Amino acid sequence: MGLGKIMSGKLPKDLKIGVLGGGVSGEREISLSSARQVYEALCRQETDTAFIDINTTSEAKIRDLILSEKVKAVFIALHGEFGEDGQIQSIIEKLNIPYAGSSPQASLLSMDKYLSKKIFTRESILTPDFTVCTNPGHLPGDFNTPLVVKPNLSGSSLGVKIVREKSNLKKALEEAFSFGEKVIVEKYIKGRELTVGILGEEALPVVEIVPKNEYFDFEAKYTDGRSEFVCPAELQDGLSREIKKVALRAHKALGCRHFSRVDMILGEDKKIYVLEINSIPGLTSHSLLPLAAKTRGMSFDDLVLTIVEMVIHGKKKTQKTQKV
Repeated sequence: MGLGKIMSGKLPKDLKIGVLGGGVSGEREISLSSARQVYEALCRQETDTAFIDINTTSEAKIRDLILSEKVKAVFIALHGEFGEDGQIQSIIEKLNIPYAGSSPQASLLSMDKYLSKKIFTRESILTPDFTVCTNPGHLPGDFNTPLVVKPNLSGSSLGVKIVREKSNLKKALEEAFSFGEKVIVEKYIKGRELTVGILGEEALPVVEIVPKNEYFDFEAKYTDGRSEFVCPAELQDGLSREIKKVALRAHKALGCRHFSRVDMILGEDKKIYVLEINSIPGLTSHSLLPLAAKTRGMSFDDLVLTIVEMVIHGKKKTQKTQKV
């Protein structure tokens, strides 16, 4: 079923939607911006909508916040820890309220870079070679620089460093470990940075990211003028189709639903490497899923309405979440 057939442009008049924003992670401010823009889009459609600021991890308090608004559906616009790792999804499922985004397990698999990379490897989806560090004092000795060091459970490129000299590896590891107990060290793949938004079962136009920084770090993502975005990316039609095909395979391999964004590298070796999946990609003025949707012919309001309609009509249509 095409997206145009899913989206009627109107939501039931008795539907009240709770938009969850904020959260407790280092991406709180970005999440507040995403949630505010989703909230405003729904308000423009004269939908009964509540903005719910999640500023706690207490299940009891979150239950009270959501139940007090008497919402019939939830749009999760939380990023990072306690937003994309399945914890908030588990709480909402206990309330038996439908919500936008992936299940608790698929969310965790997407957030956990080690688990997602294991599944990608099993499913023959190419991802950069990697090792896992659990002790900042034990430096990986079987990788040549340049390397990419990243926290296992962070988002928005927080704690990510490209290490070109082994003398800088220890410092990069120490910074990454400040975000959690597990760190991924992976082979650096030189090439073009690409991302593909997934909406329903459709891969949206490929976006190429051209950061002015060394890579697409936090500053490049959220500061005006620090990156250029080309959408659709300048690719041969056959290659563009193949990139979108790989992105959709990755989305389904982790059991994601409704929407996501798949970050990739088109290597100088012409191979397509999947880096990670964002199960709740940003929905701000700097965000790439709305940009891809716009290129597809969908306004921001259309994008939000389409996701909500998938929720209320129960359009999950994903493969079974993988076991690890």
